[in-house]
Amino acid sequence: MNDHMFGTIGRYVAVVFAAVAALALTPALAEAAAPSTPAVSPDGSHIDHTTSIDARRSLVYVYSAAMNRVIALDVLRAADDSAPRPTLYLLDGAEDGIGRDGSETSWDTKTDLIGFTADKNVNVVTVLDGRYSYYTDWQTDDPILGRNRWTTFLTRELPSVIDAAYGTSGRNAIAGVSMSATSVLALAEAAPGLYGSVGSFSGCAQTSTDPGRRYVQAVVASGGGNPWNMWGPDGSPGWAAKDPSTDANLQKLRGANLFISAGSGGADASGRTPPSGGLLESVVERCTRRLEASTTRLGIPATYRYVPRGQHAWPYWQQSLHAAWPGFARSLGI
Repeated sequence: MNDHMFGTIGRYVAVVFAAVAALALTPALAEAAAPSTPAVSPDGSHIDHTTSIDARRSLVYVYSAAMNRVIALDVLRAADDSAPRPTLYLLDGAEDGIGRDGSETSWDTKTDLIGFTADKNVNVVTVLDGRYSYYTDWQTDDPILGRNRWTTFLTRELPSVIDAAYGTSGRNAIAGVSMSATSVLALAEAAPGLYGSVGSFSGCAQTSTDPGRRYVQAVVASGGGNPWNMWGPDGSPGWAAKDPSTDANLQKLRGANLFISAGSGGADASGRTPPSGGLLESVVERCTRRLEASTTRLGIPATYRYVPRGQHAWPYWQQSLHAAWPGFARSLGI
């Protein structure tokens, strides 16, 4: 990335935050054997190794042939795994996952996910990698963010590995927050029918129009990546093709149970206004209302939830998962 590019991206970061303002914008780990059932996808992706945390929870490391590297997952087994159970896939935000110091920031550590699903017959797979990637297939390898083939991994490689390893029922759901709230819509569109339910919490689906387009570029740049390596240079066809909010792409969501949430931003229940969470969520709300207008116009059923004074923060995403769960459970057959 040349100096001009750094300057351009820097301006995009500034544009996003200016727009936001203007718009009121553990126990010791023990090594565990991998599941006895062969878990290899047709392209050679497979479970590399597993680290057991307790009887229900494990860190599972899956080799992705498409990205030629090992991806970390946090896996919670179903409450009763004596019969085939469905799978809930969860994606984190841009800055979450396993950090360089080995600490984990994810659904498992920032919400009540472990307790909430303790009595539920569903396997839960949280992806702990993919920071700043938008969980999409990039056109070009990035000097900082590396090779990103997340659509391939999440729709083709990983499901077959998880299904084989854990003897699942083959039914799936997926949910994401912030950056990945956009991604889960795009992933469901890339593989219609793979996910019976989709939960998008605090995302901006419009990735080829402003302010969503500038927000995507700023997120990628904040992680050191070059956004032009993702879908091509600004304004190129790849940006519109990957935009989950276009009519053509939204049609691919027809038949899935959709739960989409956003907060109204502003002051939280205590009267405080976080410096970024509230302002960002005000923009997210506008994006979400635009998405609702599109799905309504197209006659695509979806549940929308707007949280008064809701923030761009984990406690509100936990609430959204709880609210979405009854619909998820129905689609998963539990």
